[in-house]
Amino acid sequence: MRAAGMSKRPEVKPWILGIHAYVPGKSQSPEGRPLVKLSANENPLGTSEAALQARSAASSPADYPDPGSNALRAAIGELHGIDPARIVCGTGSDELLNLAAQAFAGPGDEVLFSRFSFSVYDIAARRCGATPVEAPDKDYATDVDALLTAVTDRTRVVFVANPNNPTGTYLSQSDIARLHAGLPAEVLLVVDQAYAEYLAPEEDDGGLALAAVHENVLVTRTFSKIYGLAGERIGWATGAPHLIDALNRIRGPFNVTISGQAAAIAAVADQAFVERSREHNRAELTRFTTAIEALGNHGLRPVPSKANFLLVLFEGDLTAERALGEIANAGYAVRHLPGQGLPHALRITIGRSGDMDEIIKVLRRLTGESA
Repeated sequence: MRAAGMSKRPEVKPWILGIHAYVPGKSQSPEGRPLVKLSANENPLGTSEAALQARSAASSPADYPDPGSNALRAAIGELHGIDPARIVCGTGSDELLNLAAQAFAGPGDEVLFSRFSFSVYDIAARRCGATPVEAPDKDYATDVDALLTAVTDRTRVVFVANPNNPTGTYLSQSDIARLHAGLPAEVLLVVDQAYAEYLAPEEDDGGLALAAVHENVLVTRTFSKIYGLAGERIGWATGAPHLIDALNRIRGPFNVTISGQAAAIAAVADQAFVERSREHNRAELTRFTTAIEALGNHGLRPVPSKANFLLVLFEGDLTAERALGEIANAGYAVRHLPGQGLPHALRITIGRSGDMDEIIKVLRRLTGESA
């Protein structure tokens, strides 16, 4: 019973109230000063010129886009050797991750993921009324054994980011295969490959191959990272026909814009840009990691990364908070993640060579390693 005088209003479902809204990477200082954004894992080389031209030449915004993203699915399918009927496109991979939880989990069910993984997994679980469950990590990396131990008869979905965000860690093909083999057939394994294009060909985790032959594997990818189309919000997923059918039933009916579809089709065709982006990242990530390792005697430690960012741990006198402030004073925004249990770490996107030089310079100064 309501107390006398209290007005009536719609009541939010309790599982929605448990959600902490996603916090995007910052691009301004606390005072509002614009900063070079190394906080959102965007491509520092920008976007393929071919994709930009296709985006500009797209048809009238007064028209609805193709609801099935048919030409885009065909282009993705040709690149990866996938039947386009087994592909669904989304408003970024975020939409598809949420839909996977919504389609296969609900109140009373559990959605499982590793500690220090993508914060959207917790949101996706709570959004559909399921219970999010975190498995322990292994030195900031996904622990296959811990995930399998955490599976219960209520587990319906397991999310694995590979490479993982925000740690950059990576599970090998044998690890992914072992995880899948250890899951009950009725549990959906979602392999989130947002950063897969940054891997060398020999580092393929086998997720797409598993999705091609098993009924309980869904792989998601995005155009927001190496393809440089974060602003267009385009993702895709592949899996067994009944998985794709489920996501198609509940996704937005016109969820990828005309310009987004056109740009993504052109981006798929421009694999030379993808290769340049991968090589730039490989070189700068290696150089930046080496520079952080050289500061190890001051308590700085890089978590080995296969993505386009590096998680730097501050385990000595220099705190992540102080480094964050000084990096901002130098004109750069990086990601501090106390809300994800990482108050002692900064996730730093790999930018252009000059950007990384400036970050290294700040950290060396703070640790007394430079004049």
